[in-house]
Amino acid sequence: MSVNVEIKLRRANKIYYEGETISGVLQITCGSEIKHDGITLLLEGLVNLTISNKNVGIFEALYNSVKPITLLNQHSDLAPSGKLPIGITEIPFEMPLICPKEPKILYETYHGVFVNITYLLKAEVKRSFLAKSVFKAQQFIIQYRPVRPAETKSEISFSISPETLQKTAKERISIPRFLITGVLDSTETCVTQPFTGSLTVHHTEVPIKSIEMQLVRVETCGCAEGFARDATEIQNIQIAEGNVCPKIAVPIYMTFPRLFTCPTLITKNFKVEFEINLVVIFGDDYLVTENFQIMLNRTS
Repeated sequence: MSVNVEIKLRRANKIYYEGETISGVLQITCGSEIKHDGITLLLEGLVNLTISNKNVGIFEALYNSVKPITLLNQHSDLAPSGKLPIGITEIPFEMPLICPKEPKILYETYHGVFVNITYLLKAEVKRSFLAKSVFKAQQFIIQYRPVRPAETKSEISFSISPETLQKTAKERISIPRFLITGVLDSTETCVTQPFTGSLTVHHTEVPIKSIEMQLVRVETCGCAEGFARDATEIQNIQIAEGNVCPKIAVPIYMTFPRLFTCPTLITKNFKVEFEINLVVIFGDDYLVTENFQIMLNRTS
């Protein structure tokens, strides 16, 4: 006797905002008539925090005390005990997306390494021990409502040379002479808009092999016992290959990957922040990096 359960949401893109009602149908397909002990639906939203292995020894108390943060936990009985006929049975459902307790806000869906924010609908067709219950889970996405952007955006100018690098005087002697300047259109960017700017190589003693841009997420987990901070690379794009012609502006253009990024999030238990690394690799494999902290938001 085969039983197949599907959760079909009314909204095809599965994107919802806090305060809305998530609705759909629970579709159950049966090869023959079956008995069941009730049909339930659970709406669950969790922030799962993980401490990296390198911090377990240092933050042992922290490691043992980090627990998931519950954002949503609503249970609904869709049908009492009874029978399901042969064929397809559809049971409609509606559940409000409201966080009932602290933090009283539904954070955006985010898939990180040490911080994961997920929202799930979990259906269960309860059956006897011998027949085994049937389970089905469906993930959906929570986003912040877009807000009006700031009226002005300030450009950020930067300059990279041996003098700007934080090196000792002895190390500076061995660094090839070069000068790279540029501008970032803004360090505050909407997650749905590209990160843009430009850079110009004015001169260099050693030919440049490649110029790359890294997007890095910085995740911080903690509680009263302490905090653990870990940075991981999300993506790396090459904006120039080979020796760059001097005094020609090279455009900077990076889009943000959905789910692996979210608006910058700072709470008392965890943080999700983002940085940009501009990496210049010279022909002799000498590498210099310039770091920029960025603020992501969601604007209309």
